[in-house]
Amino acid sequence: MIRFEFEPGAYVRHPQMPQWGVGQVQSAIGSRVTVMFENAGKILIDSDVVNLEWLQPDWNSPK
Repeated sequence: MIRFEFEPGAYVRHPQMPQWGVGQVQSAIGSRVTVMFENAGKILIDSDVVNLEWLQPDWNSPK
């Protein structure tokens, strides 16, 4: 499994909770990542348990 080091401002998705929408990383300390999701609010994620999907910077640009 590849593990990314998340930085504040990065955009992610939770693979098991797509209804949460896109989230923006607020903080990351070790494996604890705090993410503000558009439909679920602020959630603390253990990145050793959940493999967040990192989104490219242009994830929302028109195709």
